[in-house]
Amino acid sequence: MNRTFGFTGLERLRTRLVTLDRNTKVISAVGITLLAALVATFLVAPEAALSVGGFSIDQFVLFELAFVAFVLGGLVLDEENTVKFLLFVTTISTVLILGFITFYLIDNAVPAVREMGAYLLIGSDPFWETNAENAAYSLVPMMWGTFVTTVIATLVAAPLGVAGAVFISELAPGWAREIVKPAIEMLAGIPSIVYGFIGFEIVSRYMTEQLSLPTYGSLIVVGIVIGLMALPTVVSVAEDAIASVPGAMKDGAHALGATDWQTTTSVTLPASFSGVSAAVLLGVGRAVGETMAATVILANVVELPEPLVDVFGSTITLTSLIADQYGNATGLHLSALFAAGVLLFVTVMALSVGSQLIERRMRRTLGGER
Repeated sequence: MNRTFGFTGLERLRTRLVTLDRNTKVISAVGITLLAALVATFLVAPEAALSVGGFSIDQFVLFELAFVAFVLGGLVLDEENTVKFLLFVTTISTVLILGFITFYLIDNAVPAVREMGAYLLIGSDPFWETNAENAAYSLVPMMWGTFVTTVIATLVAAPLGVAGAVFISELAPGWAREIVKPAIEMLAGIPSIVYGFIGFEIVSRYMTEQLSLPTYGSLIVVGIVIGLMALPTVVSVAEDAIASVPGAMKDGAHALGATDWQTTTSVTLPASFSGVSAAVLLGVGRAVGETMAATVILANVVELPEPLVDVFGSTITLTSLIADQYGNATGLHLSALFAAGVLLFVTVMALSVGSQLIERRMRRTLGGER
């Protein structure tokens, strides 16, 4: 079956290439040649120069100018095919850049994985020792800190975000929707460092002074702040999912005598559950990958809280570890930070892919496909 699928895919690709018109083939061939020369020059000899008419010019700059001239000329002579080529290049570039980033992270994390082995994920005593003679790197405290702050952020963002999405989509009058929705989306434009500063100066100070917390920065403060930061994502995606529920389903509930609230809780939310779940997952992905807020609030303590479930204690997250220590890290220490980056990268990617699969399932279900 896989062979048949692969063979069919190749046949379709060959058919598409054969049926391309002459202009498309010429633009694609010239553009790809110039791009290949540009990338090869950048990777192999970025400082190589050519002597033209007594003037010396960098090869990389020369190919850049040639590609720009090719694009401008193509837009004048054959705008449609040139734009198609540029869109194709943009799409392929996105995939290639992601691949290069993945390879670079893994390649730089290999020395730490080879040296520390399983200790990197389960080791203790010591957790993190950068002394070259007794070097030890364990990501256990960082994984635990990331997990706890993510759970707290989810408990903040999920109920508030879903409630906000229901209000905007189903309950709010038109004038209120026009005010509330842009206001919530504006929250996404506030820099994370501002959230972190507010959390450190207001929330953390209040908890320290009023609740007598032993440390100034605590996991619960980070979780609350990151949860508020994830709200715009959860509200926006959940509101789109709720709004995508067919009106016929709601009309049917109303025809049976259900109130607006009963329709929302018994029809709309269950029908959009997959999309709402995807919204929460995307919000969790934002919480997992947040750096500056956690770095500002938490102390650089590479230890597990005691007791382990103490959310008022302080430790460190994967992101704050990288932000705090990458400036003076070298050798195995730097490789261990890359290993933390790989772990974070895989986690966030898994959450993103999971949310996409859930959202696709919701669209198939609401569209009547099984």
